[in-house]
Amino acid sequence: MGENPNLSVSVQDSKAAYVLSNVAEVVERILTFVPTKSLLQNASVCRLWRNCARRVLRTRQDLSWVSACGPCHSAVHALFSALTEEVENVFLLPKTVLAIVDCETFNGQDLSYRNTAKRSRHGSDPVEDVNLLFPKSCDIMGIASPGIVLTPHSSPTAPPKEYQEGEAGFAIMFPSIDGVQIKPFHFCKKTISSTAMKEAGLIDNTDLRVVLLFVYEAYKCGGARFLNQILGPLAETKALVAGGLIESVFSPPRHCCTQGAYGVVGLTLSGSKVQGASVLLDQDVSTPQSAEVTIRRLKAANIPEKNTIGFMFACLGRGQNYYNNQSNVEADAFRKVFPNTPLFGLFGNGEIGCDQIIKDDYTLCDTDSEGLQHEYTTVMTLVHLG
Repeated sequence: MGENPNLSVSVQDSKAAYVLSNVAEVVERILTFVPTKSLLQNASVCRLWRNCARRVLRTRQDLSWVSACGPCHSAVHALFSALTEEVENVFLLPKTVLAIVDCETFNGQDLSYRNTAKRSRHGSDPVEDVNLLFPKSCDIMGIASPGIVLTPHSSPTAPPKEYQEGEAGFAIMFPSIDGVQIKPFHFCKKTISSTAMKEAGLIDNTDLRVVLLFVYEAYKCGGARFLNQILGPLAETKALVAGGLIESVFSPPRHCCTQGAYGVVGLTLSGSKVQGASVLLDQDVSTPQSAEVTIRRLKAANIPEKNTIGFMFACLGRGQNYYNNQSNVEADAFRKVFPNTPLFGLFGNGEIGCDQIIKDDYTLCDTDSEGLQHEYTTVMTLVHLG
């Protein structure tokens, strides 16, 4: 008498159901292949799955990003459209997001992801998707600058591109990382003080390793003094300082200062696992060969490739015109030296940084606040997050 095929399938299903309901090792292994949005949904299946999902989330400590270039065929900037599309594929739970877009095509949308999702050109409502990706506890910093440098999000080894014109932007997503603390800050002339800088981790912080800072409206009366008020104490620390003078800030909201007032936003990166190095491509660096030679000096820091990101803060006066009508020179030079490290950055109205190495228990730097400020240069930076 032959075996009942329906009975055989039923037995197999019952065995699978037992395993998926009771064997944490199997469930956890399966969930490692699930993007964050689906992972959070799966966590509601049962207590076992919830505990497995939490353990999987804690292992996702590699940064990720979404980038886009235009033109976009909707009223929303290309980056924000890309975010709503790529939310399904991200394998981390962001704790901090750094978003940079071009100021030429950006029309001032607030980086409120619920509103962004509602404005999406897609028929479905991705509000829930976006909220799952960027929870309310996530710190979001959004700035606009004259030009953008980005790596396509398809692969960290994809060639980075410089966009001095046109629609472009990126959002770097930092998860919670063991041994690394990333903290945003925002000051204007009304809120800056030694106490506020201490609370932000900018001073009296022995674990401070890297500071990324972006100054807006710095050309206004009093802006230069304000900038020195920030850079003076930082020059006395052992932290790597890098950034630039940008056009505007659209997140967090600027409730503390009036429209057109100067200020600064940025991120402090603290913890023993954080490493950093930067080099200055000064005005004499004007050929592809000299750019590569200068960037190659970053190799001396011997920073690990894994979970390392490159930042390029360049003067708007450099780029294609500076290199005798050759495009993408500095981004190409970086990729030649660091083919497995993604590169992001901006073209701005001034550069902040110097030749500097922050690694393990030593620091190599000798400068003051004036030595951190430049024009017609590029600050090329590596940041490792453990």
